Amino acid sequence: MRAFDPELWPIVWLTLRVTITSLAIAAAVGIPVGVWLGLARFPGKQTLTALVYTGMALPPVVVGLLVYLLLSRSGPLAFLEWLFTPNAMILAQTVMALPLVTGLVMGAVAAVPSELVRQIRSLGATPRQVWWAILREARLGVLFALLVAFGRIVSEVGAAYMVGGNIQGQTRVLSTAIMMETGKGDFALALALGGWLLVLALSVNLAAMRLQGKTL
Repeated sequence: MRAFDPELWPIVWLTLRVTITSLAIAAAVGIPVGVWLGLARFPGKQTLTALVYTGMALPPVVVGLLVYLLLSRSGPLAFLEWLFTPNAMILAQTVMALPLVTGLVMGAVAAVPSELVRQIRSLGATPRQVWWAILREARLGVLFALLVAFGRIVSEVGAAYMVGGNIQGQTRVLSTAIMMETGKGDFALALALGGWLLVLALSVNLAAMRLQGKTL
């Protein structure tokens, strides 16, 4: 069966590595920033919020173009020599995932009743304890943010192709491989790759549902 072709394993593994690394970086940055934006009150917050929401809707090809320009020989990050490597793909996918995580976490935190926030602060909680308590209260929203971000970047084609080049054995991931095999007319292999993409998405959602059940 094409679904168990040994040639598919490197593609599946690279897809997992790039996606999970990108999501981890986006979560490490986006969750704290989202909590801060959800709680803070300061001049210019509306402008910053609008920028975050705009980033949530950025087309992948635009992200790919920006990252390509940054990493190209004439770009400011050319010294990294990341273009057409998994690192470039991780950077592009992080740029796509970060606004999603930030915006959705911000919305989840803002939905936490203000009375609860005041009550926690009145009990003498430190700022770090307040943040942790709010995160626990908004944990389903945070989990939803991570799932949405994962779903967007694991199936993304444009940016991954532009900065990764779809090089066999080096930067070929499931989404770009599906596009290539469909163009070649190898629909059996394209369907097998698509099946693996669905398996990854389903596995992540099942794991999230299991985690959700334990935290409720």
